[in-house]
Amino acid sequence: MASLLPFSLTVPKSSSVRATSSSPASATTIQSPSQSLDEKFGRKGIKFTQSADNLPAVELSVRNGSSLSLRLSDGLVTSYKPKVYWRDDGFEEVLYTQPGGDTEPSHHVKGGIGLVLNDVTKEGSAGSPCCASEWVVKDVDSDSIDALQVELSCSNANRTLEITYVVSLFPVSMATAVMVKNNGPKAIKLTSAILSHLKFKSRNGSAIEGLKGCSYCSHPPLSSSFSIMSPSEAMKPESPSFLDSILYGSGDDSKNKSDAWTVEDNQYTMMRNKFSRVYTAPPAERLKRAYRTPPSKYETIDQASSLGFRVIRMGYDDIYLSAPGTLSQKYGKDYFICTGPASMLVPVELSPGEIWRGAQVLEHDNL
Repeated sequence: MASLLPFSLTVPKSSSVRATSSSPASATTIQSPSQSLDEKFGRKGIKFTQSADNLPAVELSVRNGSSLSLRLSDGLVTSYKPKVYWRDDGFEEVLYTQPGGDTEPSHHVKGGIGLVLNDVTKEGSAGSPCCASEWVVKDVDSDSIDALQVELSCSNANRTLEITYVVSLFPVSMATAVMVKNNGPKAIKLTSAILSHLKFKSRNGSAIEGLKGCSYCSHPPLSSSFSIMSPSEAMKPESPSFLDSILYGSGDDSKNKSDAWTVEDNQYTMMRNKFSRVYTAPPAERLKRAYRTPPSKYETIDQASSLGFRVIRMGYDDIYLSAPGTLSQKYGKDYFICTGPASMLVPVELSPGEIWRGAQVLEHDNL
């Protein structure tokens, strides 16, 4: 089985298959992209499919029945159903997704788990997405049917960045990992995040454990096409009803300035109120020889389902965490949070020929 880091999967570029939607076939001998992908890369536990909207996707399923679905064009994980109970049907959808808005294609699902990767080399620029094209399936790998892996690749507009994205599934965990190599003649600066929209059955019973003692500030998420809440929406002050104010208080910190730092002093970070934060060492602190970094892992708590998941950070400097509060009612009956490893406040600098890696692992021991 290819290791998650530092990505041992290697395949010549000529073997890559582009995962794009197809136009109606003019002859019966023409295969759809999904058929071509399945013929080349399909194996037990790895099935390439065509969605109802003609978008190629891949479904991974390991021996115990845990599964995930990955949309290939943009690398969005749209479903993760791990086995969390001993009974035969003991699977639970972990990810929160929503259809796109009225101005977007019906197939443009938002939420799930997605990669944000922006080039912020130009001084004063808000940054631009590094991936100038759709993802290409580069390879797959498996260890029996207890570990499955799909590798995607793409590049930026001038092809100076070589970007690899690997999605892996195991019996009690899944991982998403990115590797960026600078093939250009100049240094570049990147901001990045792997953002997960996690489903909760109860707003009141949602919490995070493991961030006590970590510094944080109010901050919008990196902009992306898949995020349910936009940066401006995430920072908009909450307007709870009178009943919500009585039940949940007024813990909204979206009015705080982004340069106002606070230390988390609670064992459990309650997620019932609206906020958008970055947990990390303040940039000024990082100039010191020694400073406190954010934890490498933390755990979600959903009292209504009695399920918890560990979120493990690799390679990234920050932790992004947000909750919609009463705004969740706009999207449906279930509650959700958005979280994941990030490098937002201080960009990653890559010299010519240098490689940067980052990853997130979601794991559980609910069984």
